[in-house]
Amino acid sequence: MKIMQAITKPFVVFVEKYYPDPFVFSILLSLLTLFIALGITDSTPTQALDAWGNGLSGLLTFMAQICIMLIAAHALALTDPVQKALIWLAQKPSTVRQCYMMVVLVAGISALFSWALAILTGALISKQIAIEGQKKGLKLHYPLLVASGYAAFVIWHMGYSASAPLFVATPGNTMEATIGGLIPVSETIFAGWNIATALGTLALITLVCPLMHPGDKDVIEAPVDKFAAEEQTTPEALASKTLATKTLATKTLATKTLTTKTLANRLDHARLMTIILGGALSFYLISWFMDQGLNLTLNIVNWSLLALGLLMARSPVHYISLVTQSGKTITPILLQYPLYAGIMGMMADTGLVSVMSSCFTEIATQDTLPFWAFLSGGLVNFFVPSGGGQWVIQGPIFIEAAQNLGVDLPLIVMSVAYGDQWTNMVQPFWTIPLLAIAGLHIRQIMGYTFVIFILTFFTFGAGLYFAS
Repeated sequence: MKIMQAITKPFVVFVEKYYPDPFVFSILLSLLTLFIALGITDSTPTQALDAWGNGLSGLLTFMAQICIMLIAAHALALTDPVQKALIWLAQKPSTVRQCYMMVVLVAGISALFSWALAILTGALISKQIAIEGQKKGLKLHYPLLVASGYAAFVIWHMGYSASAPLFVATPGNTMEATIGGLIPVSETIFAGWNIATALGTLALITLVCPLMHPGDKDVIEAPVDKFAAEEQTTPEALASKTLATKTLATKTLATKTLTTKTLANRLDHARLMTIILGGALSFYLISWFMDQGLNLTLNIVNWSLLALGLLMARSPVHYISLVTQSGKTITPILLQYPLYAGIMGMMADTGLVSVMSSCFTEIATQDTLPFWAFLSGGLVNFFVPSGGGQWVIQGPIFIEAAQNLGVDLPLIVMSVAYGDQWTNMVQPFWTIPLLAIAGLHIRQIMGYTFVIFILTFFTFGAGLYFAS
């Protein structure tokens, strides 16, 4: 354990000193992309800025899908059954090591179902385990707990919500003609080698995270009292508090109003309403899979999360209150996503992404193309932290290279996907919703995820090697 602490500490110190806020990071990255585009392409400053400006709105539809996914996933994570499950799981660990391992496993299993659910569940289980750990007298390093939850996010692009595999499996996608048809998820997400790599990576992270636990003098425990105070500021808690502090006369009037069996009141609090809507979505999903087979799209994943949340909610009013609580996880993303869309537009329109990707494809052989696709995917993800958006601009280049070299197309799709998820460990964008819930700053967790970034290079590389 001391060896792992010694390895981890330089990364923690580096991040604490030099890593900016995610919003500042996106601004600096925009400037860096501009300078690189001007340096290695034929674009003029005006052309590069026009490409950036035109790109700002380029991902609005995708951004709406992503926000719906985060909202639906957050609401699902806050439903009574999921909360009870998280509390039950948080009570199981009896040692410090087991606490970190539980966080990784819960977030990792969630990641294979939904990347959005993984981020949110990682934050929520970290807080709950911190609370239960303090009750048991365990000295837990809260930043490492939260980092462990985010570390499990590194396998998201191998599961149910994987953007690139879902894109090439969706009828009518822009690359269908180039590929010569669709690539079913049975050859990407559900390929045996991908499942084995995902489980192997998750096992490694589960073992490594506890080893990064710092010495007692460096432990930062969770502000459990603050968590309790936050619970009192939820929409439902505030409503209850407001009712409880009214005058006797107002209380009588409020009670009379609330207990009046009006049709509107009954509908607002009728669980049957959310069951009807959730059931309708469920029947639609069943019909979809019966007709389309195991054909997943981003929208289908969103409707799956929405259906589950509605079925588990107490009533329409309750579900709306859960959705309201997700606002703090969405707002920073709404601000920053256009900036990354602008970066993507600048990279695409100036030809920068083609230059970057071509550097890898030109030196690739039939045996090494998957590895270079993986590295290229990781590099581009720094500038475009969107699995779907990244694949749209980078995928055609590697698909063409794969066709010319006779490389299996599903393998190339997953190679780029592996690169995308890999560098999320050092790209701060997707930490935003996690940190909003956890109440930490990026500099407190990313030193630990740097270590995961280094280790998963080998697991992903090994997986692609054996697959090829």
